[in-house]
Amino acid sequence: MKAKYKQIARLQLDATLSLFGVVRNMQPPAKGWIRAVREALGMSGKQLAHRLNVSQPRVHRLEQDEPSGALTLKTMRQAAEALDCIFVYALVPRSSLENTVREQARLVTGERLQRVAHTMLLEAQGLSGKEQQASLDAAIEELVRETPTDLWDMKS
Repeated sequence: MKAKYKQIARLQLDATLSLFGVVRNMQPPAKGWIRAVREALGMSGKQLAHRLNVSQPRVHRLEQDEPSGALTLKTMRQAAEALDCIFVYALVPRSSLENTVREQARLVTGERLQRVAHTMLLEAQGLSGKEQQASLDAAIEELVRETPTDLWDMKS
């Protein structure tokens, strides 16, 4: 994918994922969503088992396995459907994808510029603090804009 399209795609995905921001800090019910929704609906384990076409002990097992994360996405989707719900699955960035890329670019650029600055200092060609900051900012912007395929391979 071309560099300008990578950044556009990242910004578009950020906009979509920002809608999930309200659930970022939400904790699932202690006994899991399946059991919480089933009980809120007034549905018995036997009734849910019938809707899922499984045995009642299987429903009990599903409800025990969910809080630990031991259920597959497929099973969660099936349980949600049986409870007349929609299973939602998303990876929600802590800040934004753009900020994550920018932070990685900052780390990589800082490492590179330290090596260059040391070499220039040895050659009595050191940059002023203002020049170093301008150079750092320009290099970060270039990495963010270009997002090279090896950005995440670089030392951070």
